[in-house]
Amino acid sequence: MSNPLVYQLPHLRRIVTGHDEYGTAVVESDRRLVAEEMESVRGARSAGIWVTTDSIPTNDNNNPEDGATRKVDDAANYGLVHPDGTNLRSTDLAPGAITPMHRTSSLDYNILVHGELILIMEDGTEKHLKNAGDTVVQKGTLHAWRNPSKGWARWVTVLIAAEPAIIRGEALFPAFLPLAGKK
Repeated sequence: MSNPLVYQLPHLRRIVTGHDEYGTAVVESDRRLVAEEMESVRGARSAGIWVTTDSIPTNDNNNPEDGATRKVDDAANYGLVHPDGTNLRSTDLAPGAITPMHRTSSLDYNILVHGELILIMEDGTEKHLKNAGDTVVQKGTLHAWRNPSKGWARWVTVLIAAEPAIIRGEALFPAFLPLAGKK
């Protein structure tokens, strides 16, 4: 019989995107996050993934409305980013499918929960996500997703309204572009 306290999960992988000095979307970092034991909870481990400190609180703790029924009326961000809040959503991608290159004015936490995905950046960099829990922190960058496997992929995203990235004094506004030359 196995010991239920033996830690058997892979380390989380966190990829953070940003922009180079010319405004091209790039991968800023790609690293494993080691979950550390929590002193206060026997048998639990925790790893910090990303923290923002400049605003929010929501009043949803006092609102009985089902948040999934709320509309995100923000055409500038393709109906994905609530200008005054967050959007938690899941996306399923068929085997071999690919999304267009896109960017929103948001900070996104993308967490793979099933299957495999390839993150494709504007500069051509590709990062293969293979393990449930692999995370990409998208900082307003132009990117696409591709499913390289023979099964469906699913990831969960938290989109948080953000000011557009500013490179050399120019704002990088939302965009939806065809993916040229990639399969």
